[in-house]
Amino acid sequence: MSGTGVEVFGGVDTHRDTHVAAVVDRVGRVLGCESFVADESGYGRMVAWFRTRGTLVRVGVEGTGSYGAGLARYMAAAGVDVVEVMRPNRQRRRARGKSDQIDAEAAAQAAASGQATAVPKSGVGPVECIRMLRVARRSATKARSQAANQIHSLVVTAPEPLKHQLKGMSLKAMVGVCSRSRPGDAQTTVAYAKKTLRHLARRYQALDAEITDLEADIRRLCAEANPALLAANGVGPDTASVLLTAAGDNPERMKTEKSFAALCGANPIQASSGQTIRHRVNRGGNRQANSALWRIAITRMRTDQTTQDYVARRTAEGKNKREIIRCLKRHIAREIHRLLTNPPPTPDCARLRTRRLHAQITLTHAAQQIGTHPSRISALETGRDHNHQLATRYQTWLQTHQPDPSPI
Repeated sequence: MSGTGVEVFGGVDTHRDTHVAAVVDRVGRVLGCESFVADESGYGRMVAWFRTRGTLVRVGVEGTGSYGAGLARYMAAAGVDVVEVMRPNRQRRRARGKSDQIDAEAAAQAAASGQATAVPKSGVGPVECIRMLRVARRSATKARSQAANQIHSLVVTAPEPLKHQLKGMSLKAMVGVCSRSRPGDAQTTVAYAKKTLRHLARRYQALDAEITDLEADIRRLCAEANPALLAANGVGPDTASVLLTAAGDNPERMKTEKSFAALCGANPIQASSGQTIRHRVNRGGNRQANSALWRIAITRMRTDQTTQDYVARRTAEGKNKREIIRCLKRHIAREIHRLLTNPPPTPDCARLRTRRLHAQITLTHAAQQIGTHPSRISALETGRDHNHQLATRYQTWLQTHQPDPSPI
């Protein structure tokens, strides 16, 4: 088939050490199958092998978020149209059996038939950095919670003098006392209890410092990747990092807001049959992103007047709280998709601070004029807080008070 103009489609079953590739024609006939080493040289040989079979149209890759991540990035950089392929369904596996070649052929046929259309995440920008930092933060948070639980349990069973000293303290105070304890060289139960608690307390402090450092990096990267999302009402650094990670560095791969809602599991699913027309809750999708939408909805129900008015209206219509939250999550998914794919410009808070200082305006005076606290203005100017509405209000007041020919 070398040198022919026939259109071909590739499929790859990915593994840690080797990738198995198959190529099919437009009608799904298998034209070849080959195994390649899972490194950059193997990726290059695979792409060249695909192109010797004909005009390469599309390649379906399994596991673009794990073993196939490097291959997907390499092919995208080489100009190959890559789509993500789900594993074959169990019914087909029971009928045909299971092997790497069969899976590669199924991936190629899914790419050829148009069944596989999902564009994988590019994984080459700040969002990929956020994803990796979140992995470290999640494990550090679990370890810190474990250390705290162990400190509490050891204090409960500690000898009475030590137990009496630590009883009733907050966790922060208990960690501080235990980290500074001096057990000495005595071979007693009290000494070893102090020594154990000191180890756990210092571990807790080290993990707490690590989490603080990771959160600062995540906040900075979120502001770099999409400041408009971070400035949305009810969206903090943790929520923004979850939504950015779910969308990837190339959110334009989600063609419509419906696809993003489906990705987050916030879209209603058809469950109709015969004369029964109904929908059910989508229990699939990215559950962390679904949880992030829930947190935004709950925050707005407590702080946003427009959301509170909506809740009151829907409650009067007979909707319960759970149903109202589902509706809010669907609406928020629509808003988040717009912020991810077409973010509006946000005020440059560093320039706002420069303008305020040049006009010799104090934080207290600026805060009084726009109806907020000075600490919020300070956090806004230094990048510790991202509030689009407050920043816009602050910018408008500064422009009125101290005109500047250069736009902010």
